[in-house]
Amino acid sequence: MRVLIGADTWAPDVNGASYAGQRLAAELAARGHEVHVVAPSRGLRSRPPCRVGPVIEHRVRSCRVPKPPGFRLCPPPGLRQTCRAILRRVRPDVVHVQSHMVLGRMLLTAAADLGVPSMATTHMIPENIIPAISFLHLPESGLKKLFWWDAVRVLSRAGLVTAPTPLAASMAEQGGVPGPVLPVSNGLDLGRFRPDTTGRGPAFRARHGIPADVPLVGFVGRLDREKHVDELVRATALLRAGAVPDAQLVVVGDGEERARLGALVRAQHLEHAVTFTGRLTDDEIPDVYPALDVFCNAGTAELQSLVTLEAMATGKPVVAVDAGALPHLARPGENGWRYPHGDVTALADRLARVLGDPDGAAVLGAASLRIASEHSLAATVDTFEELYRTKARPVVPVRAFRSGRRARRHADTRR
Repeated sequence: MRVLIGADTWAPDVNGASYAGQRLAAELAARGHEVHVVAPSRGLRSRPPCRVGPVIEHRVRSCRVPKPPGFRLCPPPGLRQTCRAILRRVRPDVVHVQSHMVLGRMLLTAAADLGVPSMATTHMIPENIIPAISFLHLPESGLKKLFWWDAVRVLSRAGLVTAPTPLAASMAEQGGVPGPVLPVSNGLDLGRFRPDTTGRGPAFRARHGIPADVPLVGFVGRLDREKHVDELVRATALLRAGAVPDAQLVVVGDGEERARLGALVRAQHLEHAVTFTGRLTDDEIPDVYPALDVFCNAGTAELQSLVTLEAMATGKPVVAVDAGALPHLARPGENGWRYPHGDVTALADRLARVLGDPDGAAVLGAASLRIASEHSLAATVDTFEELYRTKARPVVPVRAFRSGRRARRHADTRR
């Protein structure tokens, strides 16, 4: 099967949608499918098709946007024609877009123009995009309505829509996306993320100057506002002042909140207790989780949270905010604990429960391992292969909708 994946964010971008798309593409290619990826270029010019690893990339001209840092968008003028030209050249059996942003919407439109079966996976909720469109100076409720109005308009062009979790699928349907929106996990490579049997955790600590014997809380991800990493810093201060005086925190990733978080660490006198590694290579990420005693996620805009799943697949207990899709992963008393957003005292208490009871933490970690096994990448790709064959379908071209409206208006004027 020839599959074309469209993505508004792709390597080297660091976010869940980018990672999910890359893993899907690589696994499809490993199964013998011919995989093409259409994604923004890293400059103002489009690039010729080029094989990158197991896939063929088609990079389309793009420009930087103010927020989020490093993100690029493809300018709309001429983009529909560019997408049609790529589809005519590639002749895919199915187009699978990973967002309803500019490139994704134009690929869906081009697929409809040419009668190519299409589907879309939505990885976004309003909270992901609101910081980037705050320049519109609308109230948050207005920005959310605008988000869903646009999402419905674009995703209606897909023959099928999926989302990473039942919560995400339900939110999309409640927002007006034509259903059924099917929940399909992003999936996880359980061969890469697994319990440590070779000393990867201690080696990671040694590389980053973290003592081998201290209780360690960890986070992996973008340092953006909706991740609320400041709550982890404040909770670490409470731990050290109370139940776990030698607790430390490691933060893996980078983003626009990095400077503010550094200032908070200094204000809390935690310079020797908090380690910022910056962005790590994809090869080193699996070494992070074995170094931790507990993984913590305070993000309030998670549609699935691959990093939480990665920690769980490594056999780690998790403490997570009671928001978004995280309640599907962090199950109180089973594999970890949850806490109310903004309640740093409660967060510190949940972390202390795990760090203060190593035997109990091992039981929680074993449950994490079992839950993560339900999200294997192999099962995800099995599902998508079946959907490509049986459910993805062409839709009525956008131009046909427009011509139909014009015809109706013309008929009305003649009555």
